[in-house]
Amino acid sequence: MSGGEEPELDHPDVILCPGGPMLLRGDHMVQDEDGTEHRTTRPVSAVCRCGASAIKPWCDGTHKVLQRRQGT
Repeated sequence: MSGGEEPELDHPDVILCPGGPMLLRGDHMVQDEDGTEHRTTRPVSAVCRCGASAIKPWCDGTHKVLQRRQGT
């Protein structure tokens, strides 16, 4: 690596939670719907899959409210 080059990211472990977010473990880059890239090195990140999170691309738990509404 030389100059201003970014280190290449390893592929994260991916876990799909039924009815919930996608969990990513390890260094990763997430691209939101506007094309903005969000790099994170958190041990685990939860990415929204329901599309209703107020903090996209991250999960804020809104899927739980949506599931309750559909179940009533």
